Amino acid sequence: MKFEITSPVLTDRLVLRPMEPGDAEALHAYQSLPEVARFQFWEPRSLEEIRSKLTKWADMKCLDGEGTLAFAVEERKDGGVIGDVSLKVTNVEARQGTIGFTLNPQYQGRGFATEAGRALLRMGFEDLGLHRIFASCDAHNNASWGVMERLGMRREAHFREHALFKGGWDEEFYYAILEDEWREQQENSGFSGVNPAGNGDRRG
Repeated sequence: MKFEITSPVLTDRLVLRPMEPGDAEALHAYQSLPEVARFQFWEPRSLEEIRSKLTKWADMKCLDGEGTLAFAVEERKDGGVIGDVSLKVTNVEARQGTIGFTLNPQYQGRGFATEAGRALLRMGFEDLGLHRIFASCDAHNNASWGVMERLGMRREAHFREHALFKGGWDEEFYYAILEDEWREQQENSGFSGVNPAGNGDRRG
């Protein structure tokens, strides 16, 4: 499975594009916040840490087998970075993938995460040919699993106190959607929400 992001992915209100070194301060504006890091595996990040990680994140625009595509999310009307999302191929043979999303709290509650998630599902199923896409979140992260349900994903599992996480018991929800389920939803809704000119280039 080979894939390369050759142009930004455009939705009605957003631009999903590969990350760039110049995104450091915009990412730091929210990744440094305790309320954002609360449900993440990382702690609030310093600007120096983000600059260091961007050297890796900026290269996450090509796949040759399993791996991750990382995107900065911009609001089209002003071009500012409001979050980041990812699409990861976890198993090539079984065509499995997972999505993730983190938004600046100033832009939450406006449907941006759902809009970006729709673009990721479309890329995963149409461009990468995935069979199943899943996502997970802390069971107490109502905003996150709410996005998953709005994306038409179904809850497949609830892991109760299965691990220790940041000083307490961890509970996780797992959501997923199959390609056939996603295509049926598209037929029933007639929804696209993605500018075809913004799709990446599937190779192989």
